[in-house]
Amino acid sequence: MNAQPVETRELPRTSLKASPITLGTSYLGRGTVPGGPGEQAAVEFAEAMLSGPYALVDTSNEYAQGRSEAVLGIAASAGIGPGRAIVTKTDRDVATGVFDEDRVLWSFEESCTRLGVERIPLLHLHDPYSVSFEEATGPRGAVAGMLRLKDQGLVDAIGIAAGRVGLVAQYVGTGLFDALLTHNRYTIVDQSALPLIEEATSRGMAVFNAAPFGGNLLAKGAASGGSYNYTASPPALLEWVARAEDVAARHGVTLPAVALHYSLRSPMIHSTVVGVSKIERIAELERLRTTGIPDELWADLEALGPAPSPVTD
Repeated sequence: MNAQPVETRELPRTSLKASPITLGTSYLGRGTVPGGPGEQAAVEFAEAMLSGPYALVDTSNEYAQGRSEAVLGIAASAGIGPGRAIVTKTDRDVATGVFDEDRVLWSFEESCTRLGVERIPLLHLHDPYSVSFEEATGPRGAVAGMLRLKDQGLVDAIGIAAGRVGLVAQYVGTGLFDALLTHNRYTIVDQSALPLIEEATSRGMAVFNAAPFGGNLLAKGAASGGSYNYTASPPALLEWVARAEDVAARHGVTLPAVALHYSLRSPMIHSTVVGVSKIERIAELERLRTTGIPDELWADLEALGPAPSPVTD
């Protein structure tokens, strides 16, 4: 167990401190059932996250159909390492798509029950795609639910967590949110979230950048044919990534290290969220984090020209 998380910094407008990396848990507990044979292994994995090198573990109401939060709750009941915390997200009703004030309040209650807590330090509004921005920000909308929880002192801070830059910009523009979590849109392949990150920074918000590997493409390399942003990578993108791998190799580092440090090096990003699916991945991430990247590499990478990103929103 690490006595304290590494390199913590204050998260603006929250009660939290974050390490450069936050662990994502969308895979945690997937396929397990309460008391089933896979649950204990998942709990042990969660315990490793909550006592490992990083300050924050990120989950969501709907991850693994609620099992991510449930497993984290079991692990946390035995104690969390000093300086660590769990942050989560509210989600739509997956059966109906309803995402209004009542659903936000119920999602919060579900999360608290699973996590075994009464309060949450940072709660994100997650992927509000099933409702329009006008519905979400109107009377009895999802945003009203988020503000109600904050006003009641049940959450310390609220965030907006989603991918679609244009939509997320509308939520950031309200000035109501304390944190931003963007994903797959600030990587060596796609920088479409940069104006959004700049806007959030100008408003003094905490900024999380998730999925620096774009899914698995930048973690596994071009030869893997890996996906980017949950979709198959087109041949032109695979060719560009192969050239980026060559740049990394010329400088004596790996593509995954370059991809991670692209996010870590930004002064506007407080923490980079990386999903992990096995315990060994935590140590691997720490090796990548502590890898030195030559300054000259970034100019050589830029010289490749823009990558043909498949992101279209």
